[in-house]
Amino acid sequence: MNENFVLSDQQEVLALSFIEEYLRREGYSFEMLGTLPEERVKPLMVKASVYASTRLAEIENRAQLVTSLHHTTESLL
Repeated sequence: MNENFVLSDQQEVLALSFIEEYLRREGYSFEMLGTLPEERVKPLMVKASVYASTRLAEIENRAQLVTSLHHTTESLL
């Protein structure tokens, strides 16, 4: 995997919304993070980032599947 992976603007917005979703589910918000001790924020953000990365990967896999199915269907015509 490329360690220099860069998100597009759309992916970045989506990733941030997934992080926000994770934080809300855990009872937090971005604003609340500033009031928490660093030892609580860091693991929380690691988990939120993993969640966002997983969701982005799911979306990418679905998009690739749709593209593949589209090309398969076209070749049958």
